[in-house]
Amino acid sequence: METPELFDAILADLSRALKQVDATQVEDLQEAILSAERIFIAGKGRSGLQMKAFAMRLMHLGLTVHVVDDVTTPSVADADLLLIGSSSGRTASLLRHVATAQAIGASIATVTGNLESPIAASAKTLVHIPATNFKSGANHGEDSVLVMGSLFEHCLGLLCDLLIIRLKHAFGVDESAMNARHANLE
Repeated sequence: METPELFDAILADLSRALKQVDATQVEDLQEAILSAERIFIAGKGRSGLQMKAFAMRLMHLGLTVHVVDDVTTPSVADADLLLIGSSSGRTASLLRHVATAQAIGASIATVTGNLESPIAASAKTLVHIPATNFKSGANHGEDSVLVMGSLFEHCLGLLCDLLIIRLKHAFGVDESAMNARHANLE
């Protein structure tokens, strides 16, 4: 395929997957974020990178947010939200985070590609991105030109951006306030 055709195919894949995301689930996740005292963000691999970018934007909005596994992350409490981005919903270290947060009484939320996963089963709030095929036991984008789990990961990033737009309006935060919180030690 030539570059223009690949761009068209990628955009079609993203559009197809994102149009299947349940808007009510997105609204529920927004409410979970709004009602949390603090938000703890977790994910591994490329999904983890998307979640770290989301954590940065939540900080730009003025929320108290921490990335799990960072050396400055405090202990989770019962008024907090643990938000996990995981295509498989089966990553062992993330399951340990869920168990710890549940034992404390924190709320669990996930954005996942696998509704039949242990993390999905543990989550009070769930957003399903139908961008992963687990029938064969493999983690591949379903009928996507994108390789491996890239369809889920790109959709996760775009869904997080959508949430930031919604939260920006919910809080009445303007871009200048967000920019004022942007890192200046670069």
